[in-house]
Amino acid sequence: MEPTITPSGPLAEALALGGPVVAVLCAMSVLGLAIVLLKLWQFAQVRIWERSFVDPALADWHTGRREAALSALDGRRNPVAIALAGAMRTLHGGAGEATAREEAARVGARELSALRSYFRPLEVIGSLAPLLGLLGTVMGMIEAFRALEAAGSQVDPAILSGGIWEALLTTAVGLVVAIPAVAALNWLERIVERLHEDMQDALTRVFTRGMGAEDATEDAAAGATAAHAH
Repeated sequence: MEPTITPSGPLAEALALGGPVVAVLCAMSVLGLAIVLLKLWQFAQVRIWERSFVDPALADWHTGRREAALSALDGRRNPVAIALAGAMRTLHGGAGEATAREEAARVGARELSALRSYFRPLEVIGSLAPLLGLLGTVMGMIEAFRALEAAGSQVDPAILSGGIWEALLTTAVGLVVAIPAVAALNWLERIVERLHEDMQDALTRVFTRGMGAEDATEDAAAGATAAHAH
């Protein structure tokens, strides 16, 4: 007869003592870790921290080299580059500033929405894990007191103390799952928020500093004509 192999270690012990609640919390921790790794991979794919292309593209745009500005942004997967290219391409096509702003807002919102995907499940894990841990503790305390009642006059303090620490284990596991999930969620949200701020700044520089060298030349000529008239 082959010997039965049973899992050992802290995790196996926690699962044995905590029951199904700890098993659910462990599954939630694995899911949360998978989401964080997925988001980091997504951020790396779009090079979310890169901003080196913004100033050269805007410099080309404002000096009239519009094709060069668009070429500098084409092919980039960074959301700032995509939103900038959308605004510049709309303006270059002859559309008005209001239309270009709407197009930039549409493209930017789409890109930001993609980056915020799976934030909600991570938020649910951070909120639900402590509650599940507390539920496990309450259920464990109920079992401990039932065992104490069943003992009758033969009360053994070890029955109560052992049941209590086993019950509190689920609360500890819930907090261990929730704290990293909340910290990771806030960090990821801050990255996307910073990207949004940089995107708004870059788009504002497109519209507030003119639409190219041709416009600047026209304004200078109009100013010179007015000065000559006076």
